[in-house]
Amino acid sequence: MSDIITVTNLKKTYDDFTAVASISFAVHTGETFGILGPNGAGKTTTLEMMEGLKGITSGTVVLDGKDVSKQTRDVKNVIGVQLQSSSFFDGLNLKELIETFGALYGQTVDAMELLREVQLDEKFKSKVKELSGGQKQRLSIAVALVNKPKVLFLDEPTTGLDPQARRNLWDLINQIKGRGVTIILTTHYMEEAEVLCDRIAIMDNAKIIALDTPTGLLKLADVGTTIECHTDQAPPIAEFQTLAGVTQATVEPHGFSLKTQRPEQTLPALFPFAQQKGIALHDVKVHQATLEDVFLKLTGRKLRE
Repeated sequence: MSDIITVTNLKKTYDDFTAVASISFAVHTGETFGILGPNGAGKTTTLEMMEGLKGITSGTVVLDGKDVSKQTRDVKNVIGVQLQSSSFFDGLNLKELIETFGALYGQTVDAMELLREVQLDEKFKSKVKELSGGQKQRLSIAVALVNKPKVLFLDEPTTGLDPQARRNLWDLINQIKGRGVTIILTTHYMEEAEVLCDRIAIMDNAKIIALDTPTGLLKLADVGTTIECHTDQAPPIAEFQTLAGVTQATVEPHGFSLKTQRPEQTLPALFPFAQQKGIALHDVKVHQATLEDVFLKLTGRKLRE
């Protein structure tokens, strides 16, 4: 698979503060690549250097064969950028806004078709101030698509949106990817990264601490699956530890929990074993490992701490 972006030893410092610490990675053509991490991890700074919006202290970014530091104007002709917050001309309606941005890019654009793509065609006469939060985000993506970019950058695209608006935006992002556009997005929402991204770089304290597919990250962190069971009596926890696949058995306030790397083996063994021991199992729950578990395993803290 070819790479459309190559980042090598990228670094950004401000006096004694290091915002991004010599990170390296590549983005494959046509994939959705996520940078996941808490606020302050360096995600936005990384994106802004890749976009040519912020100077690079050291290292290189090559995008579509162009050095971002040396060929910034050429790079901006092949990318679309949706920022965390955007400002638009207050006096123009949505159709006029799209046409204005098309003129600025020197592009002939079908404003209504672009608004239709982001489900805003019925709002074409509206002003930005009349839009909801989700509609404003979709408008900012429409503007980022005006110059028909090869690469679309999305910085925290769903922050502040309600769950329905967030899922609507996910659908839009997947539609754009379906046209062959490479998408780079930052997020601190675990579910968002898992749903949208082909590969994810987990970033913390200005560094990339892991990079893989969502499935690969779960295997890398070796976090496994948790099975929780309520019981009416104290369980023989040491004996539950011997079940197939179990790596850890823990007594809980109303029962016990099992950590397992092979839930497909542990679950079929659990029920006959409990019956043999005369233990009634209630409210059995299976928790698949998530990227939150991966982050906790890699950093020792939760993403939002």
